[in-house]
Amino acid sequence: MKKKFLAVLLAACTLFSLTTGCSSDDDSKNNTAQNTINIACMKGPTGIGMIKLISDSDDEKSVNHYNYSIVGTADEISTGLVKGDLDIAAVPCNLASVLYNKTEGEIVTVAINTLGVLYIVEAGESVNEITDLKGKTIYSTGQGTTPEYTLRYLLSQAGIDPDNDVDIQFKSEAPEVLASLTNDQSAVAMLPQPYVTTALNSNENMRIALDVTAQWEELVNSTVVTGVLVARKSYIEENKEAFDAFLSEYKASTTYANEHIDETATLLEKYDVFKAAIAKKAIPYCNVVFINGDEMKDKALAYLKVLYDQNPKAIGGSLEEGMFYIEK
Repeated sequence: MKKKFLAVLLAACTLFSLTTGCSSDDDSKNNTAQNTINIACMKGPTGIGMIKLISDSDDEKSVNHYNYSIVGTADEISTGLVKGDLDIAAVPCNLASVLYNKTEGEIVTVAINTLGVLYIVEAGESVNEITDLKGKTIYSTGQGTTPEYTLRYLLSQAGIDPDNDVDIQFKSEAPEVLASLTNDQSAVAMLPQPYVTTALNSNENMRIALDVTAQWEELVNSTVVTGVLVARKSYIEENKEAFDAFLSEYKASTTYANEHIDETATLLEKYDVFKAAIAKKAIPYCNVVFINGDEMKDKALAYLKVLYDQNPKAIGGSLEEGMFYIEK
C-alpha cells in the first residue's frame, strides 16, 4: 500500500514539475518577446545618439533587447514603420509629420534627437553668404526631407529661385556628394556632420562656407530640427514598460555620446557608421540631444510651421499637434 502511495505521489510530482516547467518556459519566452524592440537609424548624425544603446544590447547590458537596422536612406525606415516591421526609429523631422499624416496618427514623434548639423562647404573662397550661391551647382542629400526644404527656404529668403537660379543635384547618400564635389571643384555641397569633417580632411582647400543653422536662426525665431525619434502608437500603448525603458536607455545613450567622444567614435567605426578618426572631430558639432515633452513639441512645431508655409507637402499636407506623444 505504501509502495502504491509513493508511486502515485512520485508520478504527481513529476507531472507537476513538467507542467510548471513548461509554464515557466512559456512565461520566459513571452517576457523576452515583450522586451524585444525593432529599431532603426540612418548612417548619419541621427544615428550617433543610438550607437551606445545598440552596443549595450549586443553585449546584453540593456533592459530591452534591440533588433536594430542601420540604413543608408530614410525610405528604408519609412517602409519598415508603415508595415509594422519597425517599432521605433530615428527619422528626419519633416518625415515624422509625413508619416503621422500618412498613417492617420499611427506614427508619433516621441523625442528630438538631433538639432542643426548642416553646412555649406566649398573648395575655394567664393561663398560667404547665401546670395553667393546664385548660379552654383549644389550637391546635397535628403531630397524630400529636412535638408531639401531647409535649403529651399534659405535660398528663397535670399531672393534665389531654387528651381532656376541654382542647380541642386541630390544624391542618395553623403559619400556620393563627396565624390561629386571632388569631381566638380567649382561646385558646393550642403552636408551634415560628420561628412563635413570628411570633406575637410580629404581636401586641404575645402572649407566651411556657411553654417546652415546659423543662417536659419537669423531669419526665423526657431532652430533647425534635423532628426527625431518616432514610434508606432500601438506599440507604445501595448508595451508601455518596455517603451519607457527604451526612452531611459536612449537618453543615457545620447549623454554617453556627448560625454565619451573617443569611446563613441570607436563604436561608430565598429558598426560601420563613420571612421573613428572622423567621428572624434565631428561629434562635438553634431548637436546630438534628447528633448521630449513640451519642449520637443514647441521646437519641432516652430520648425515644421516654416516648412508648411513654404510647401504643405513637405510635412504631409497638414501640421498636426497630435503627432507628438507627450506623457501626461
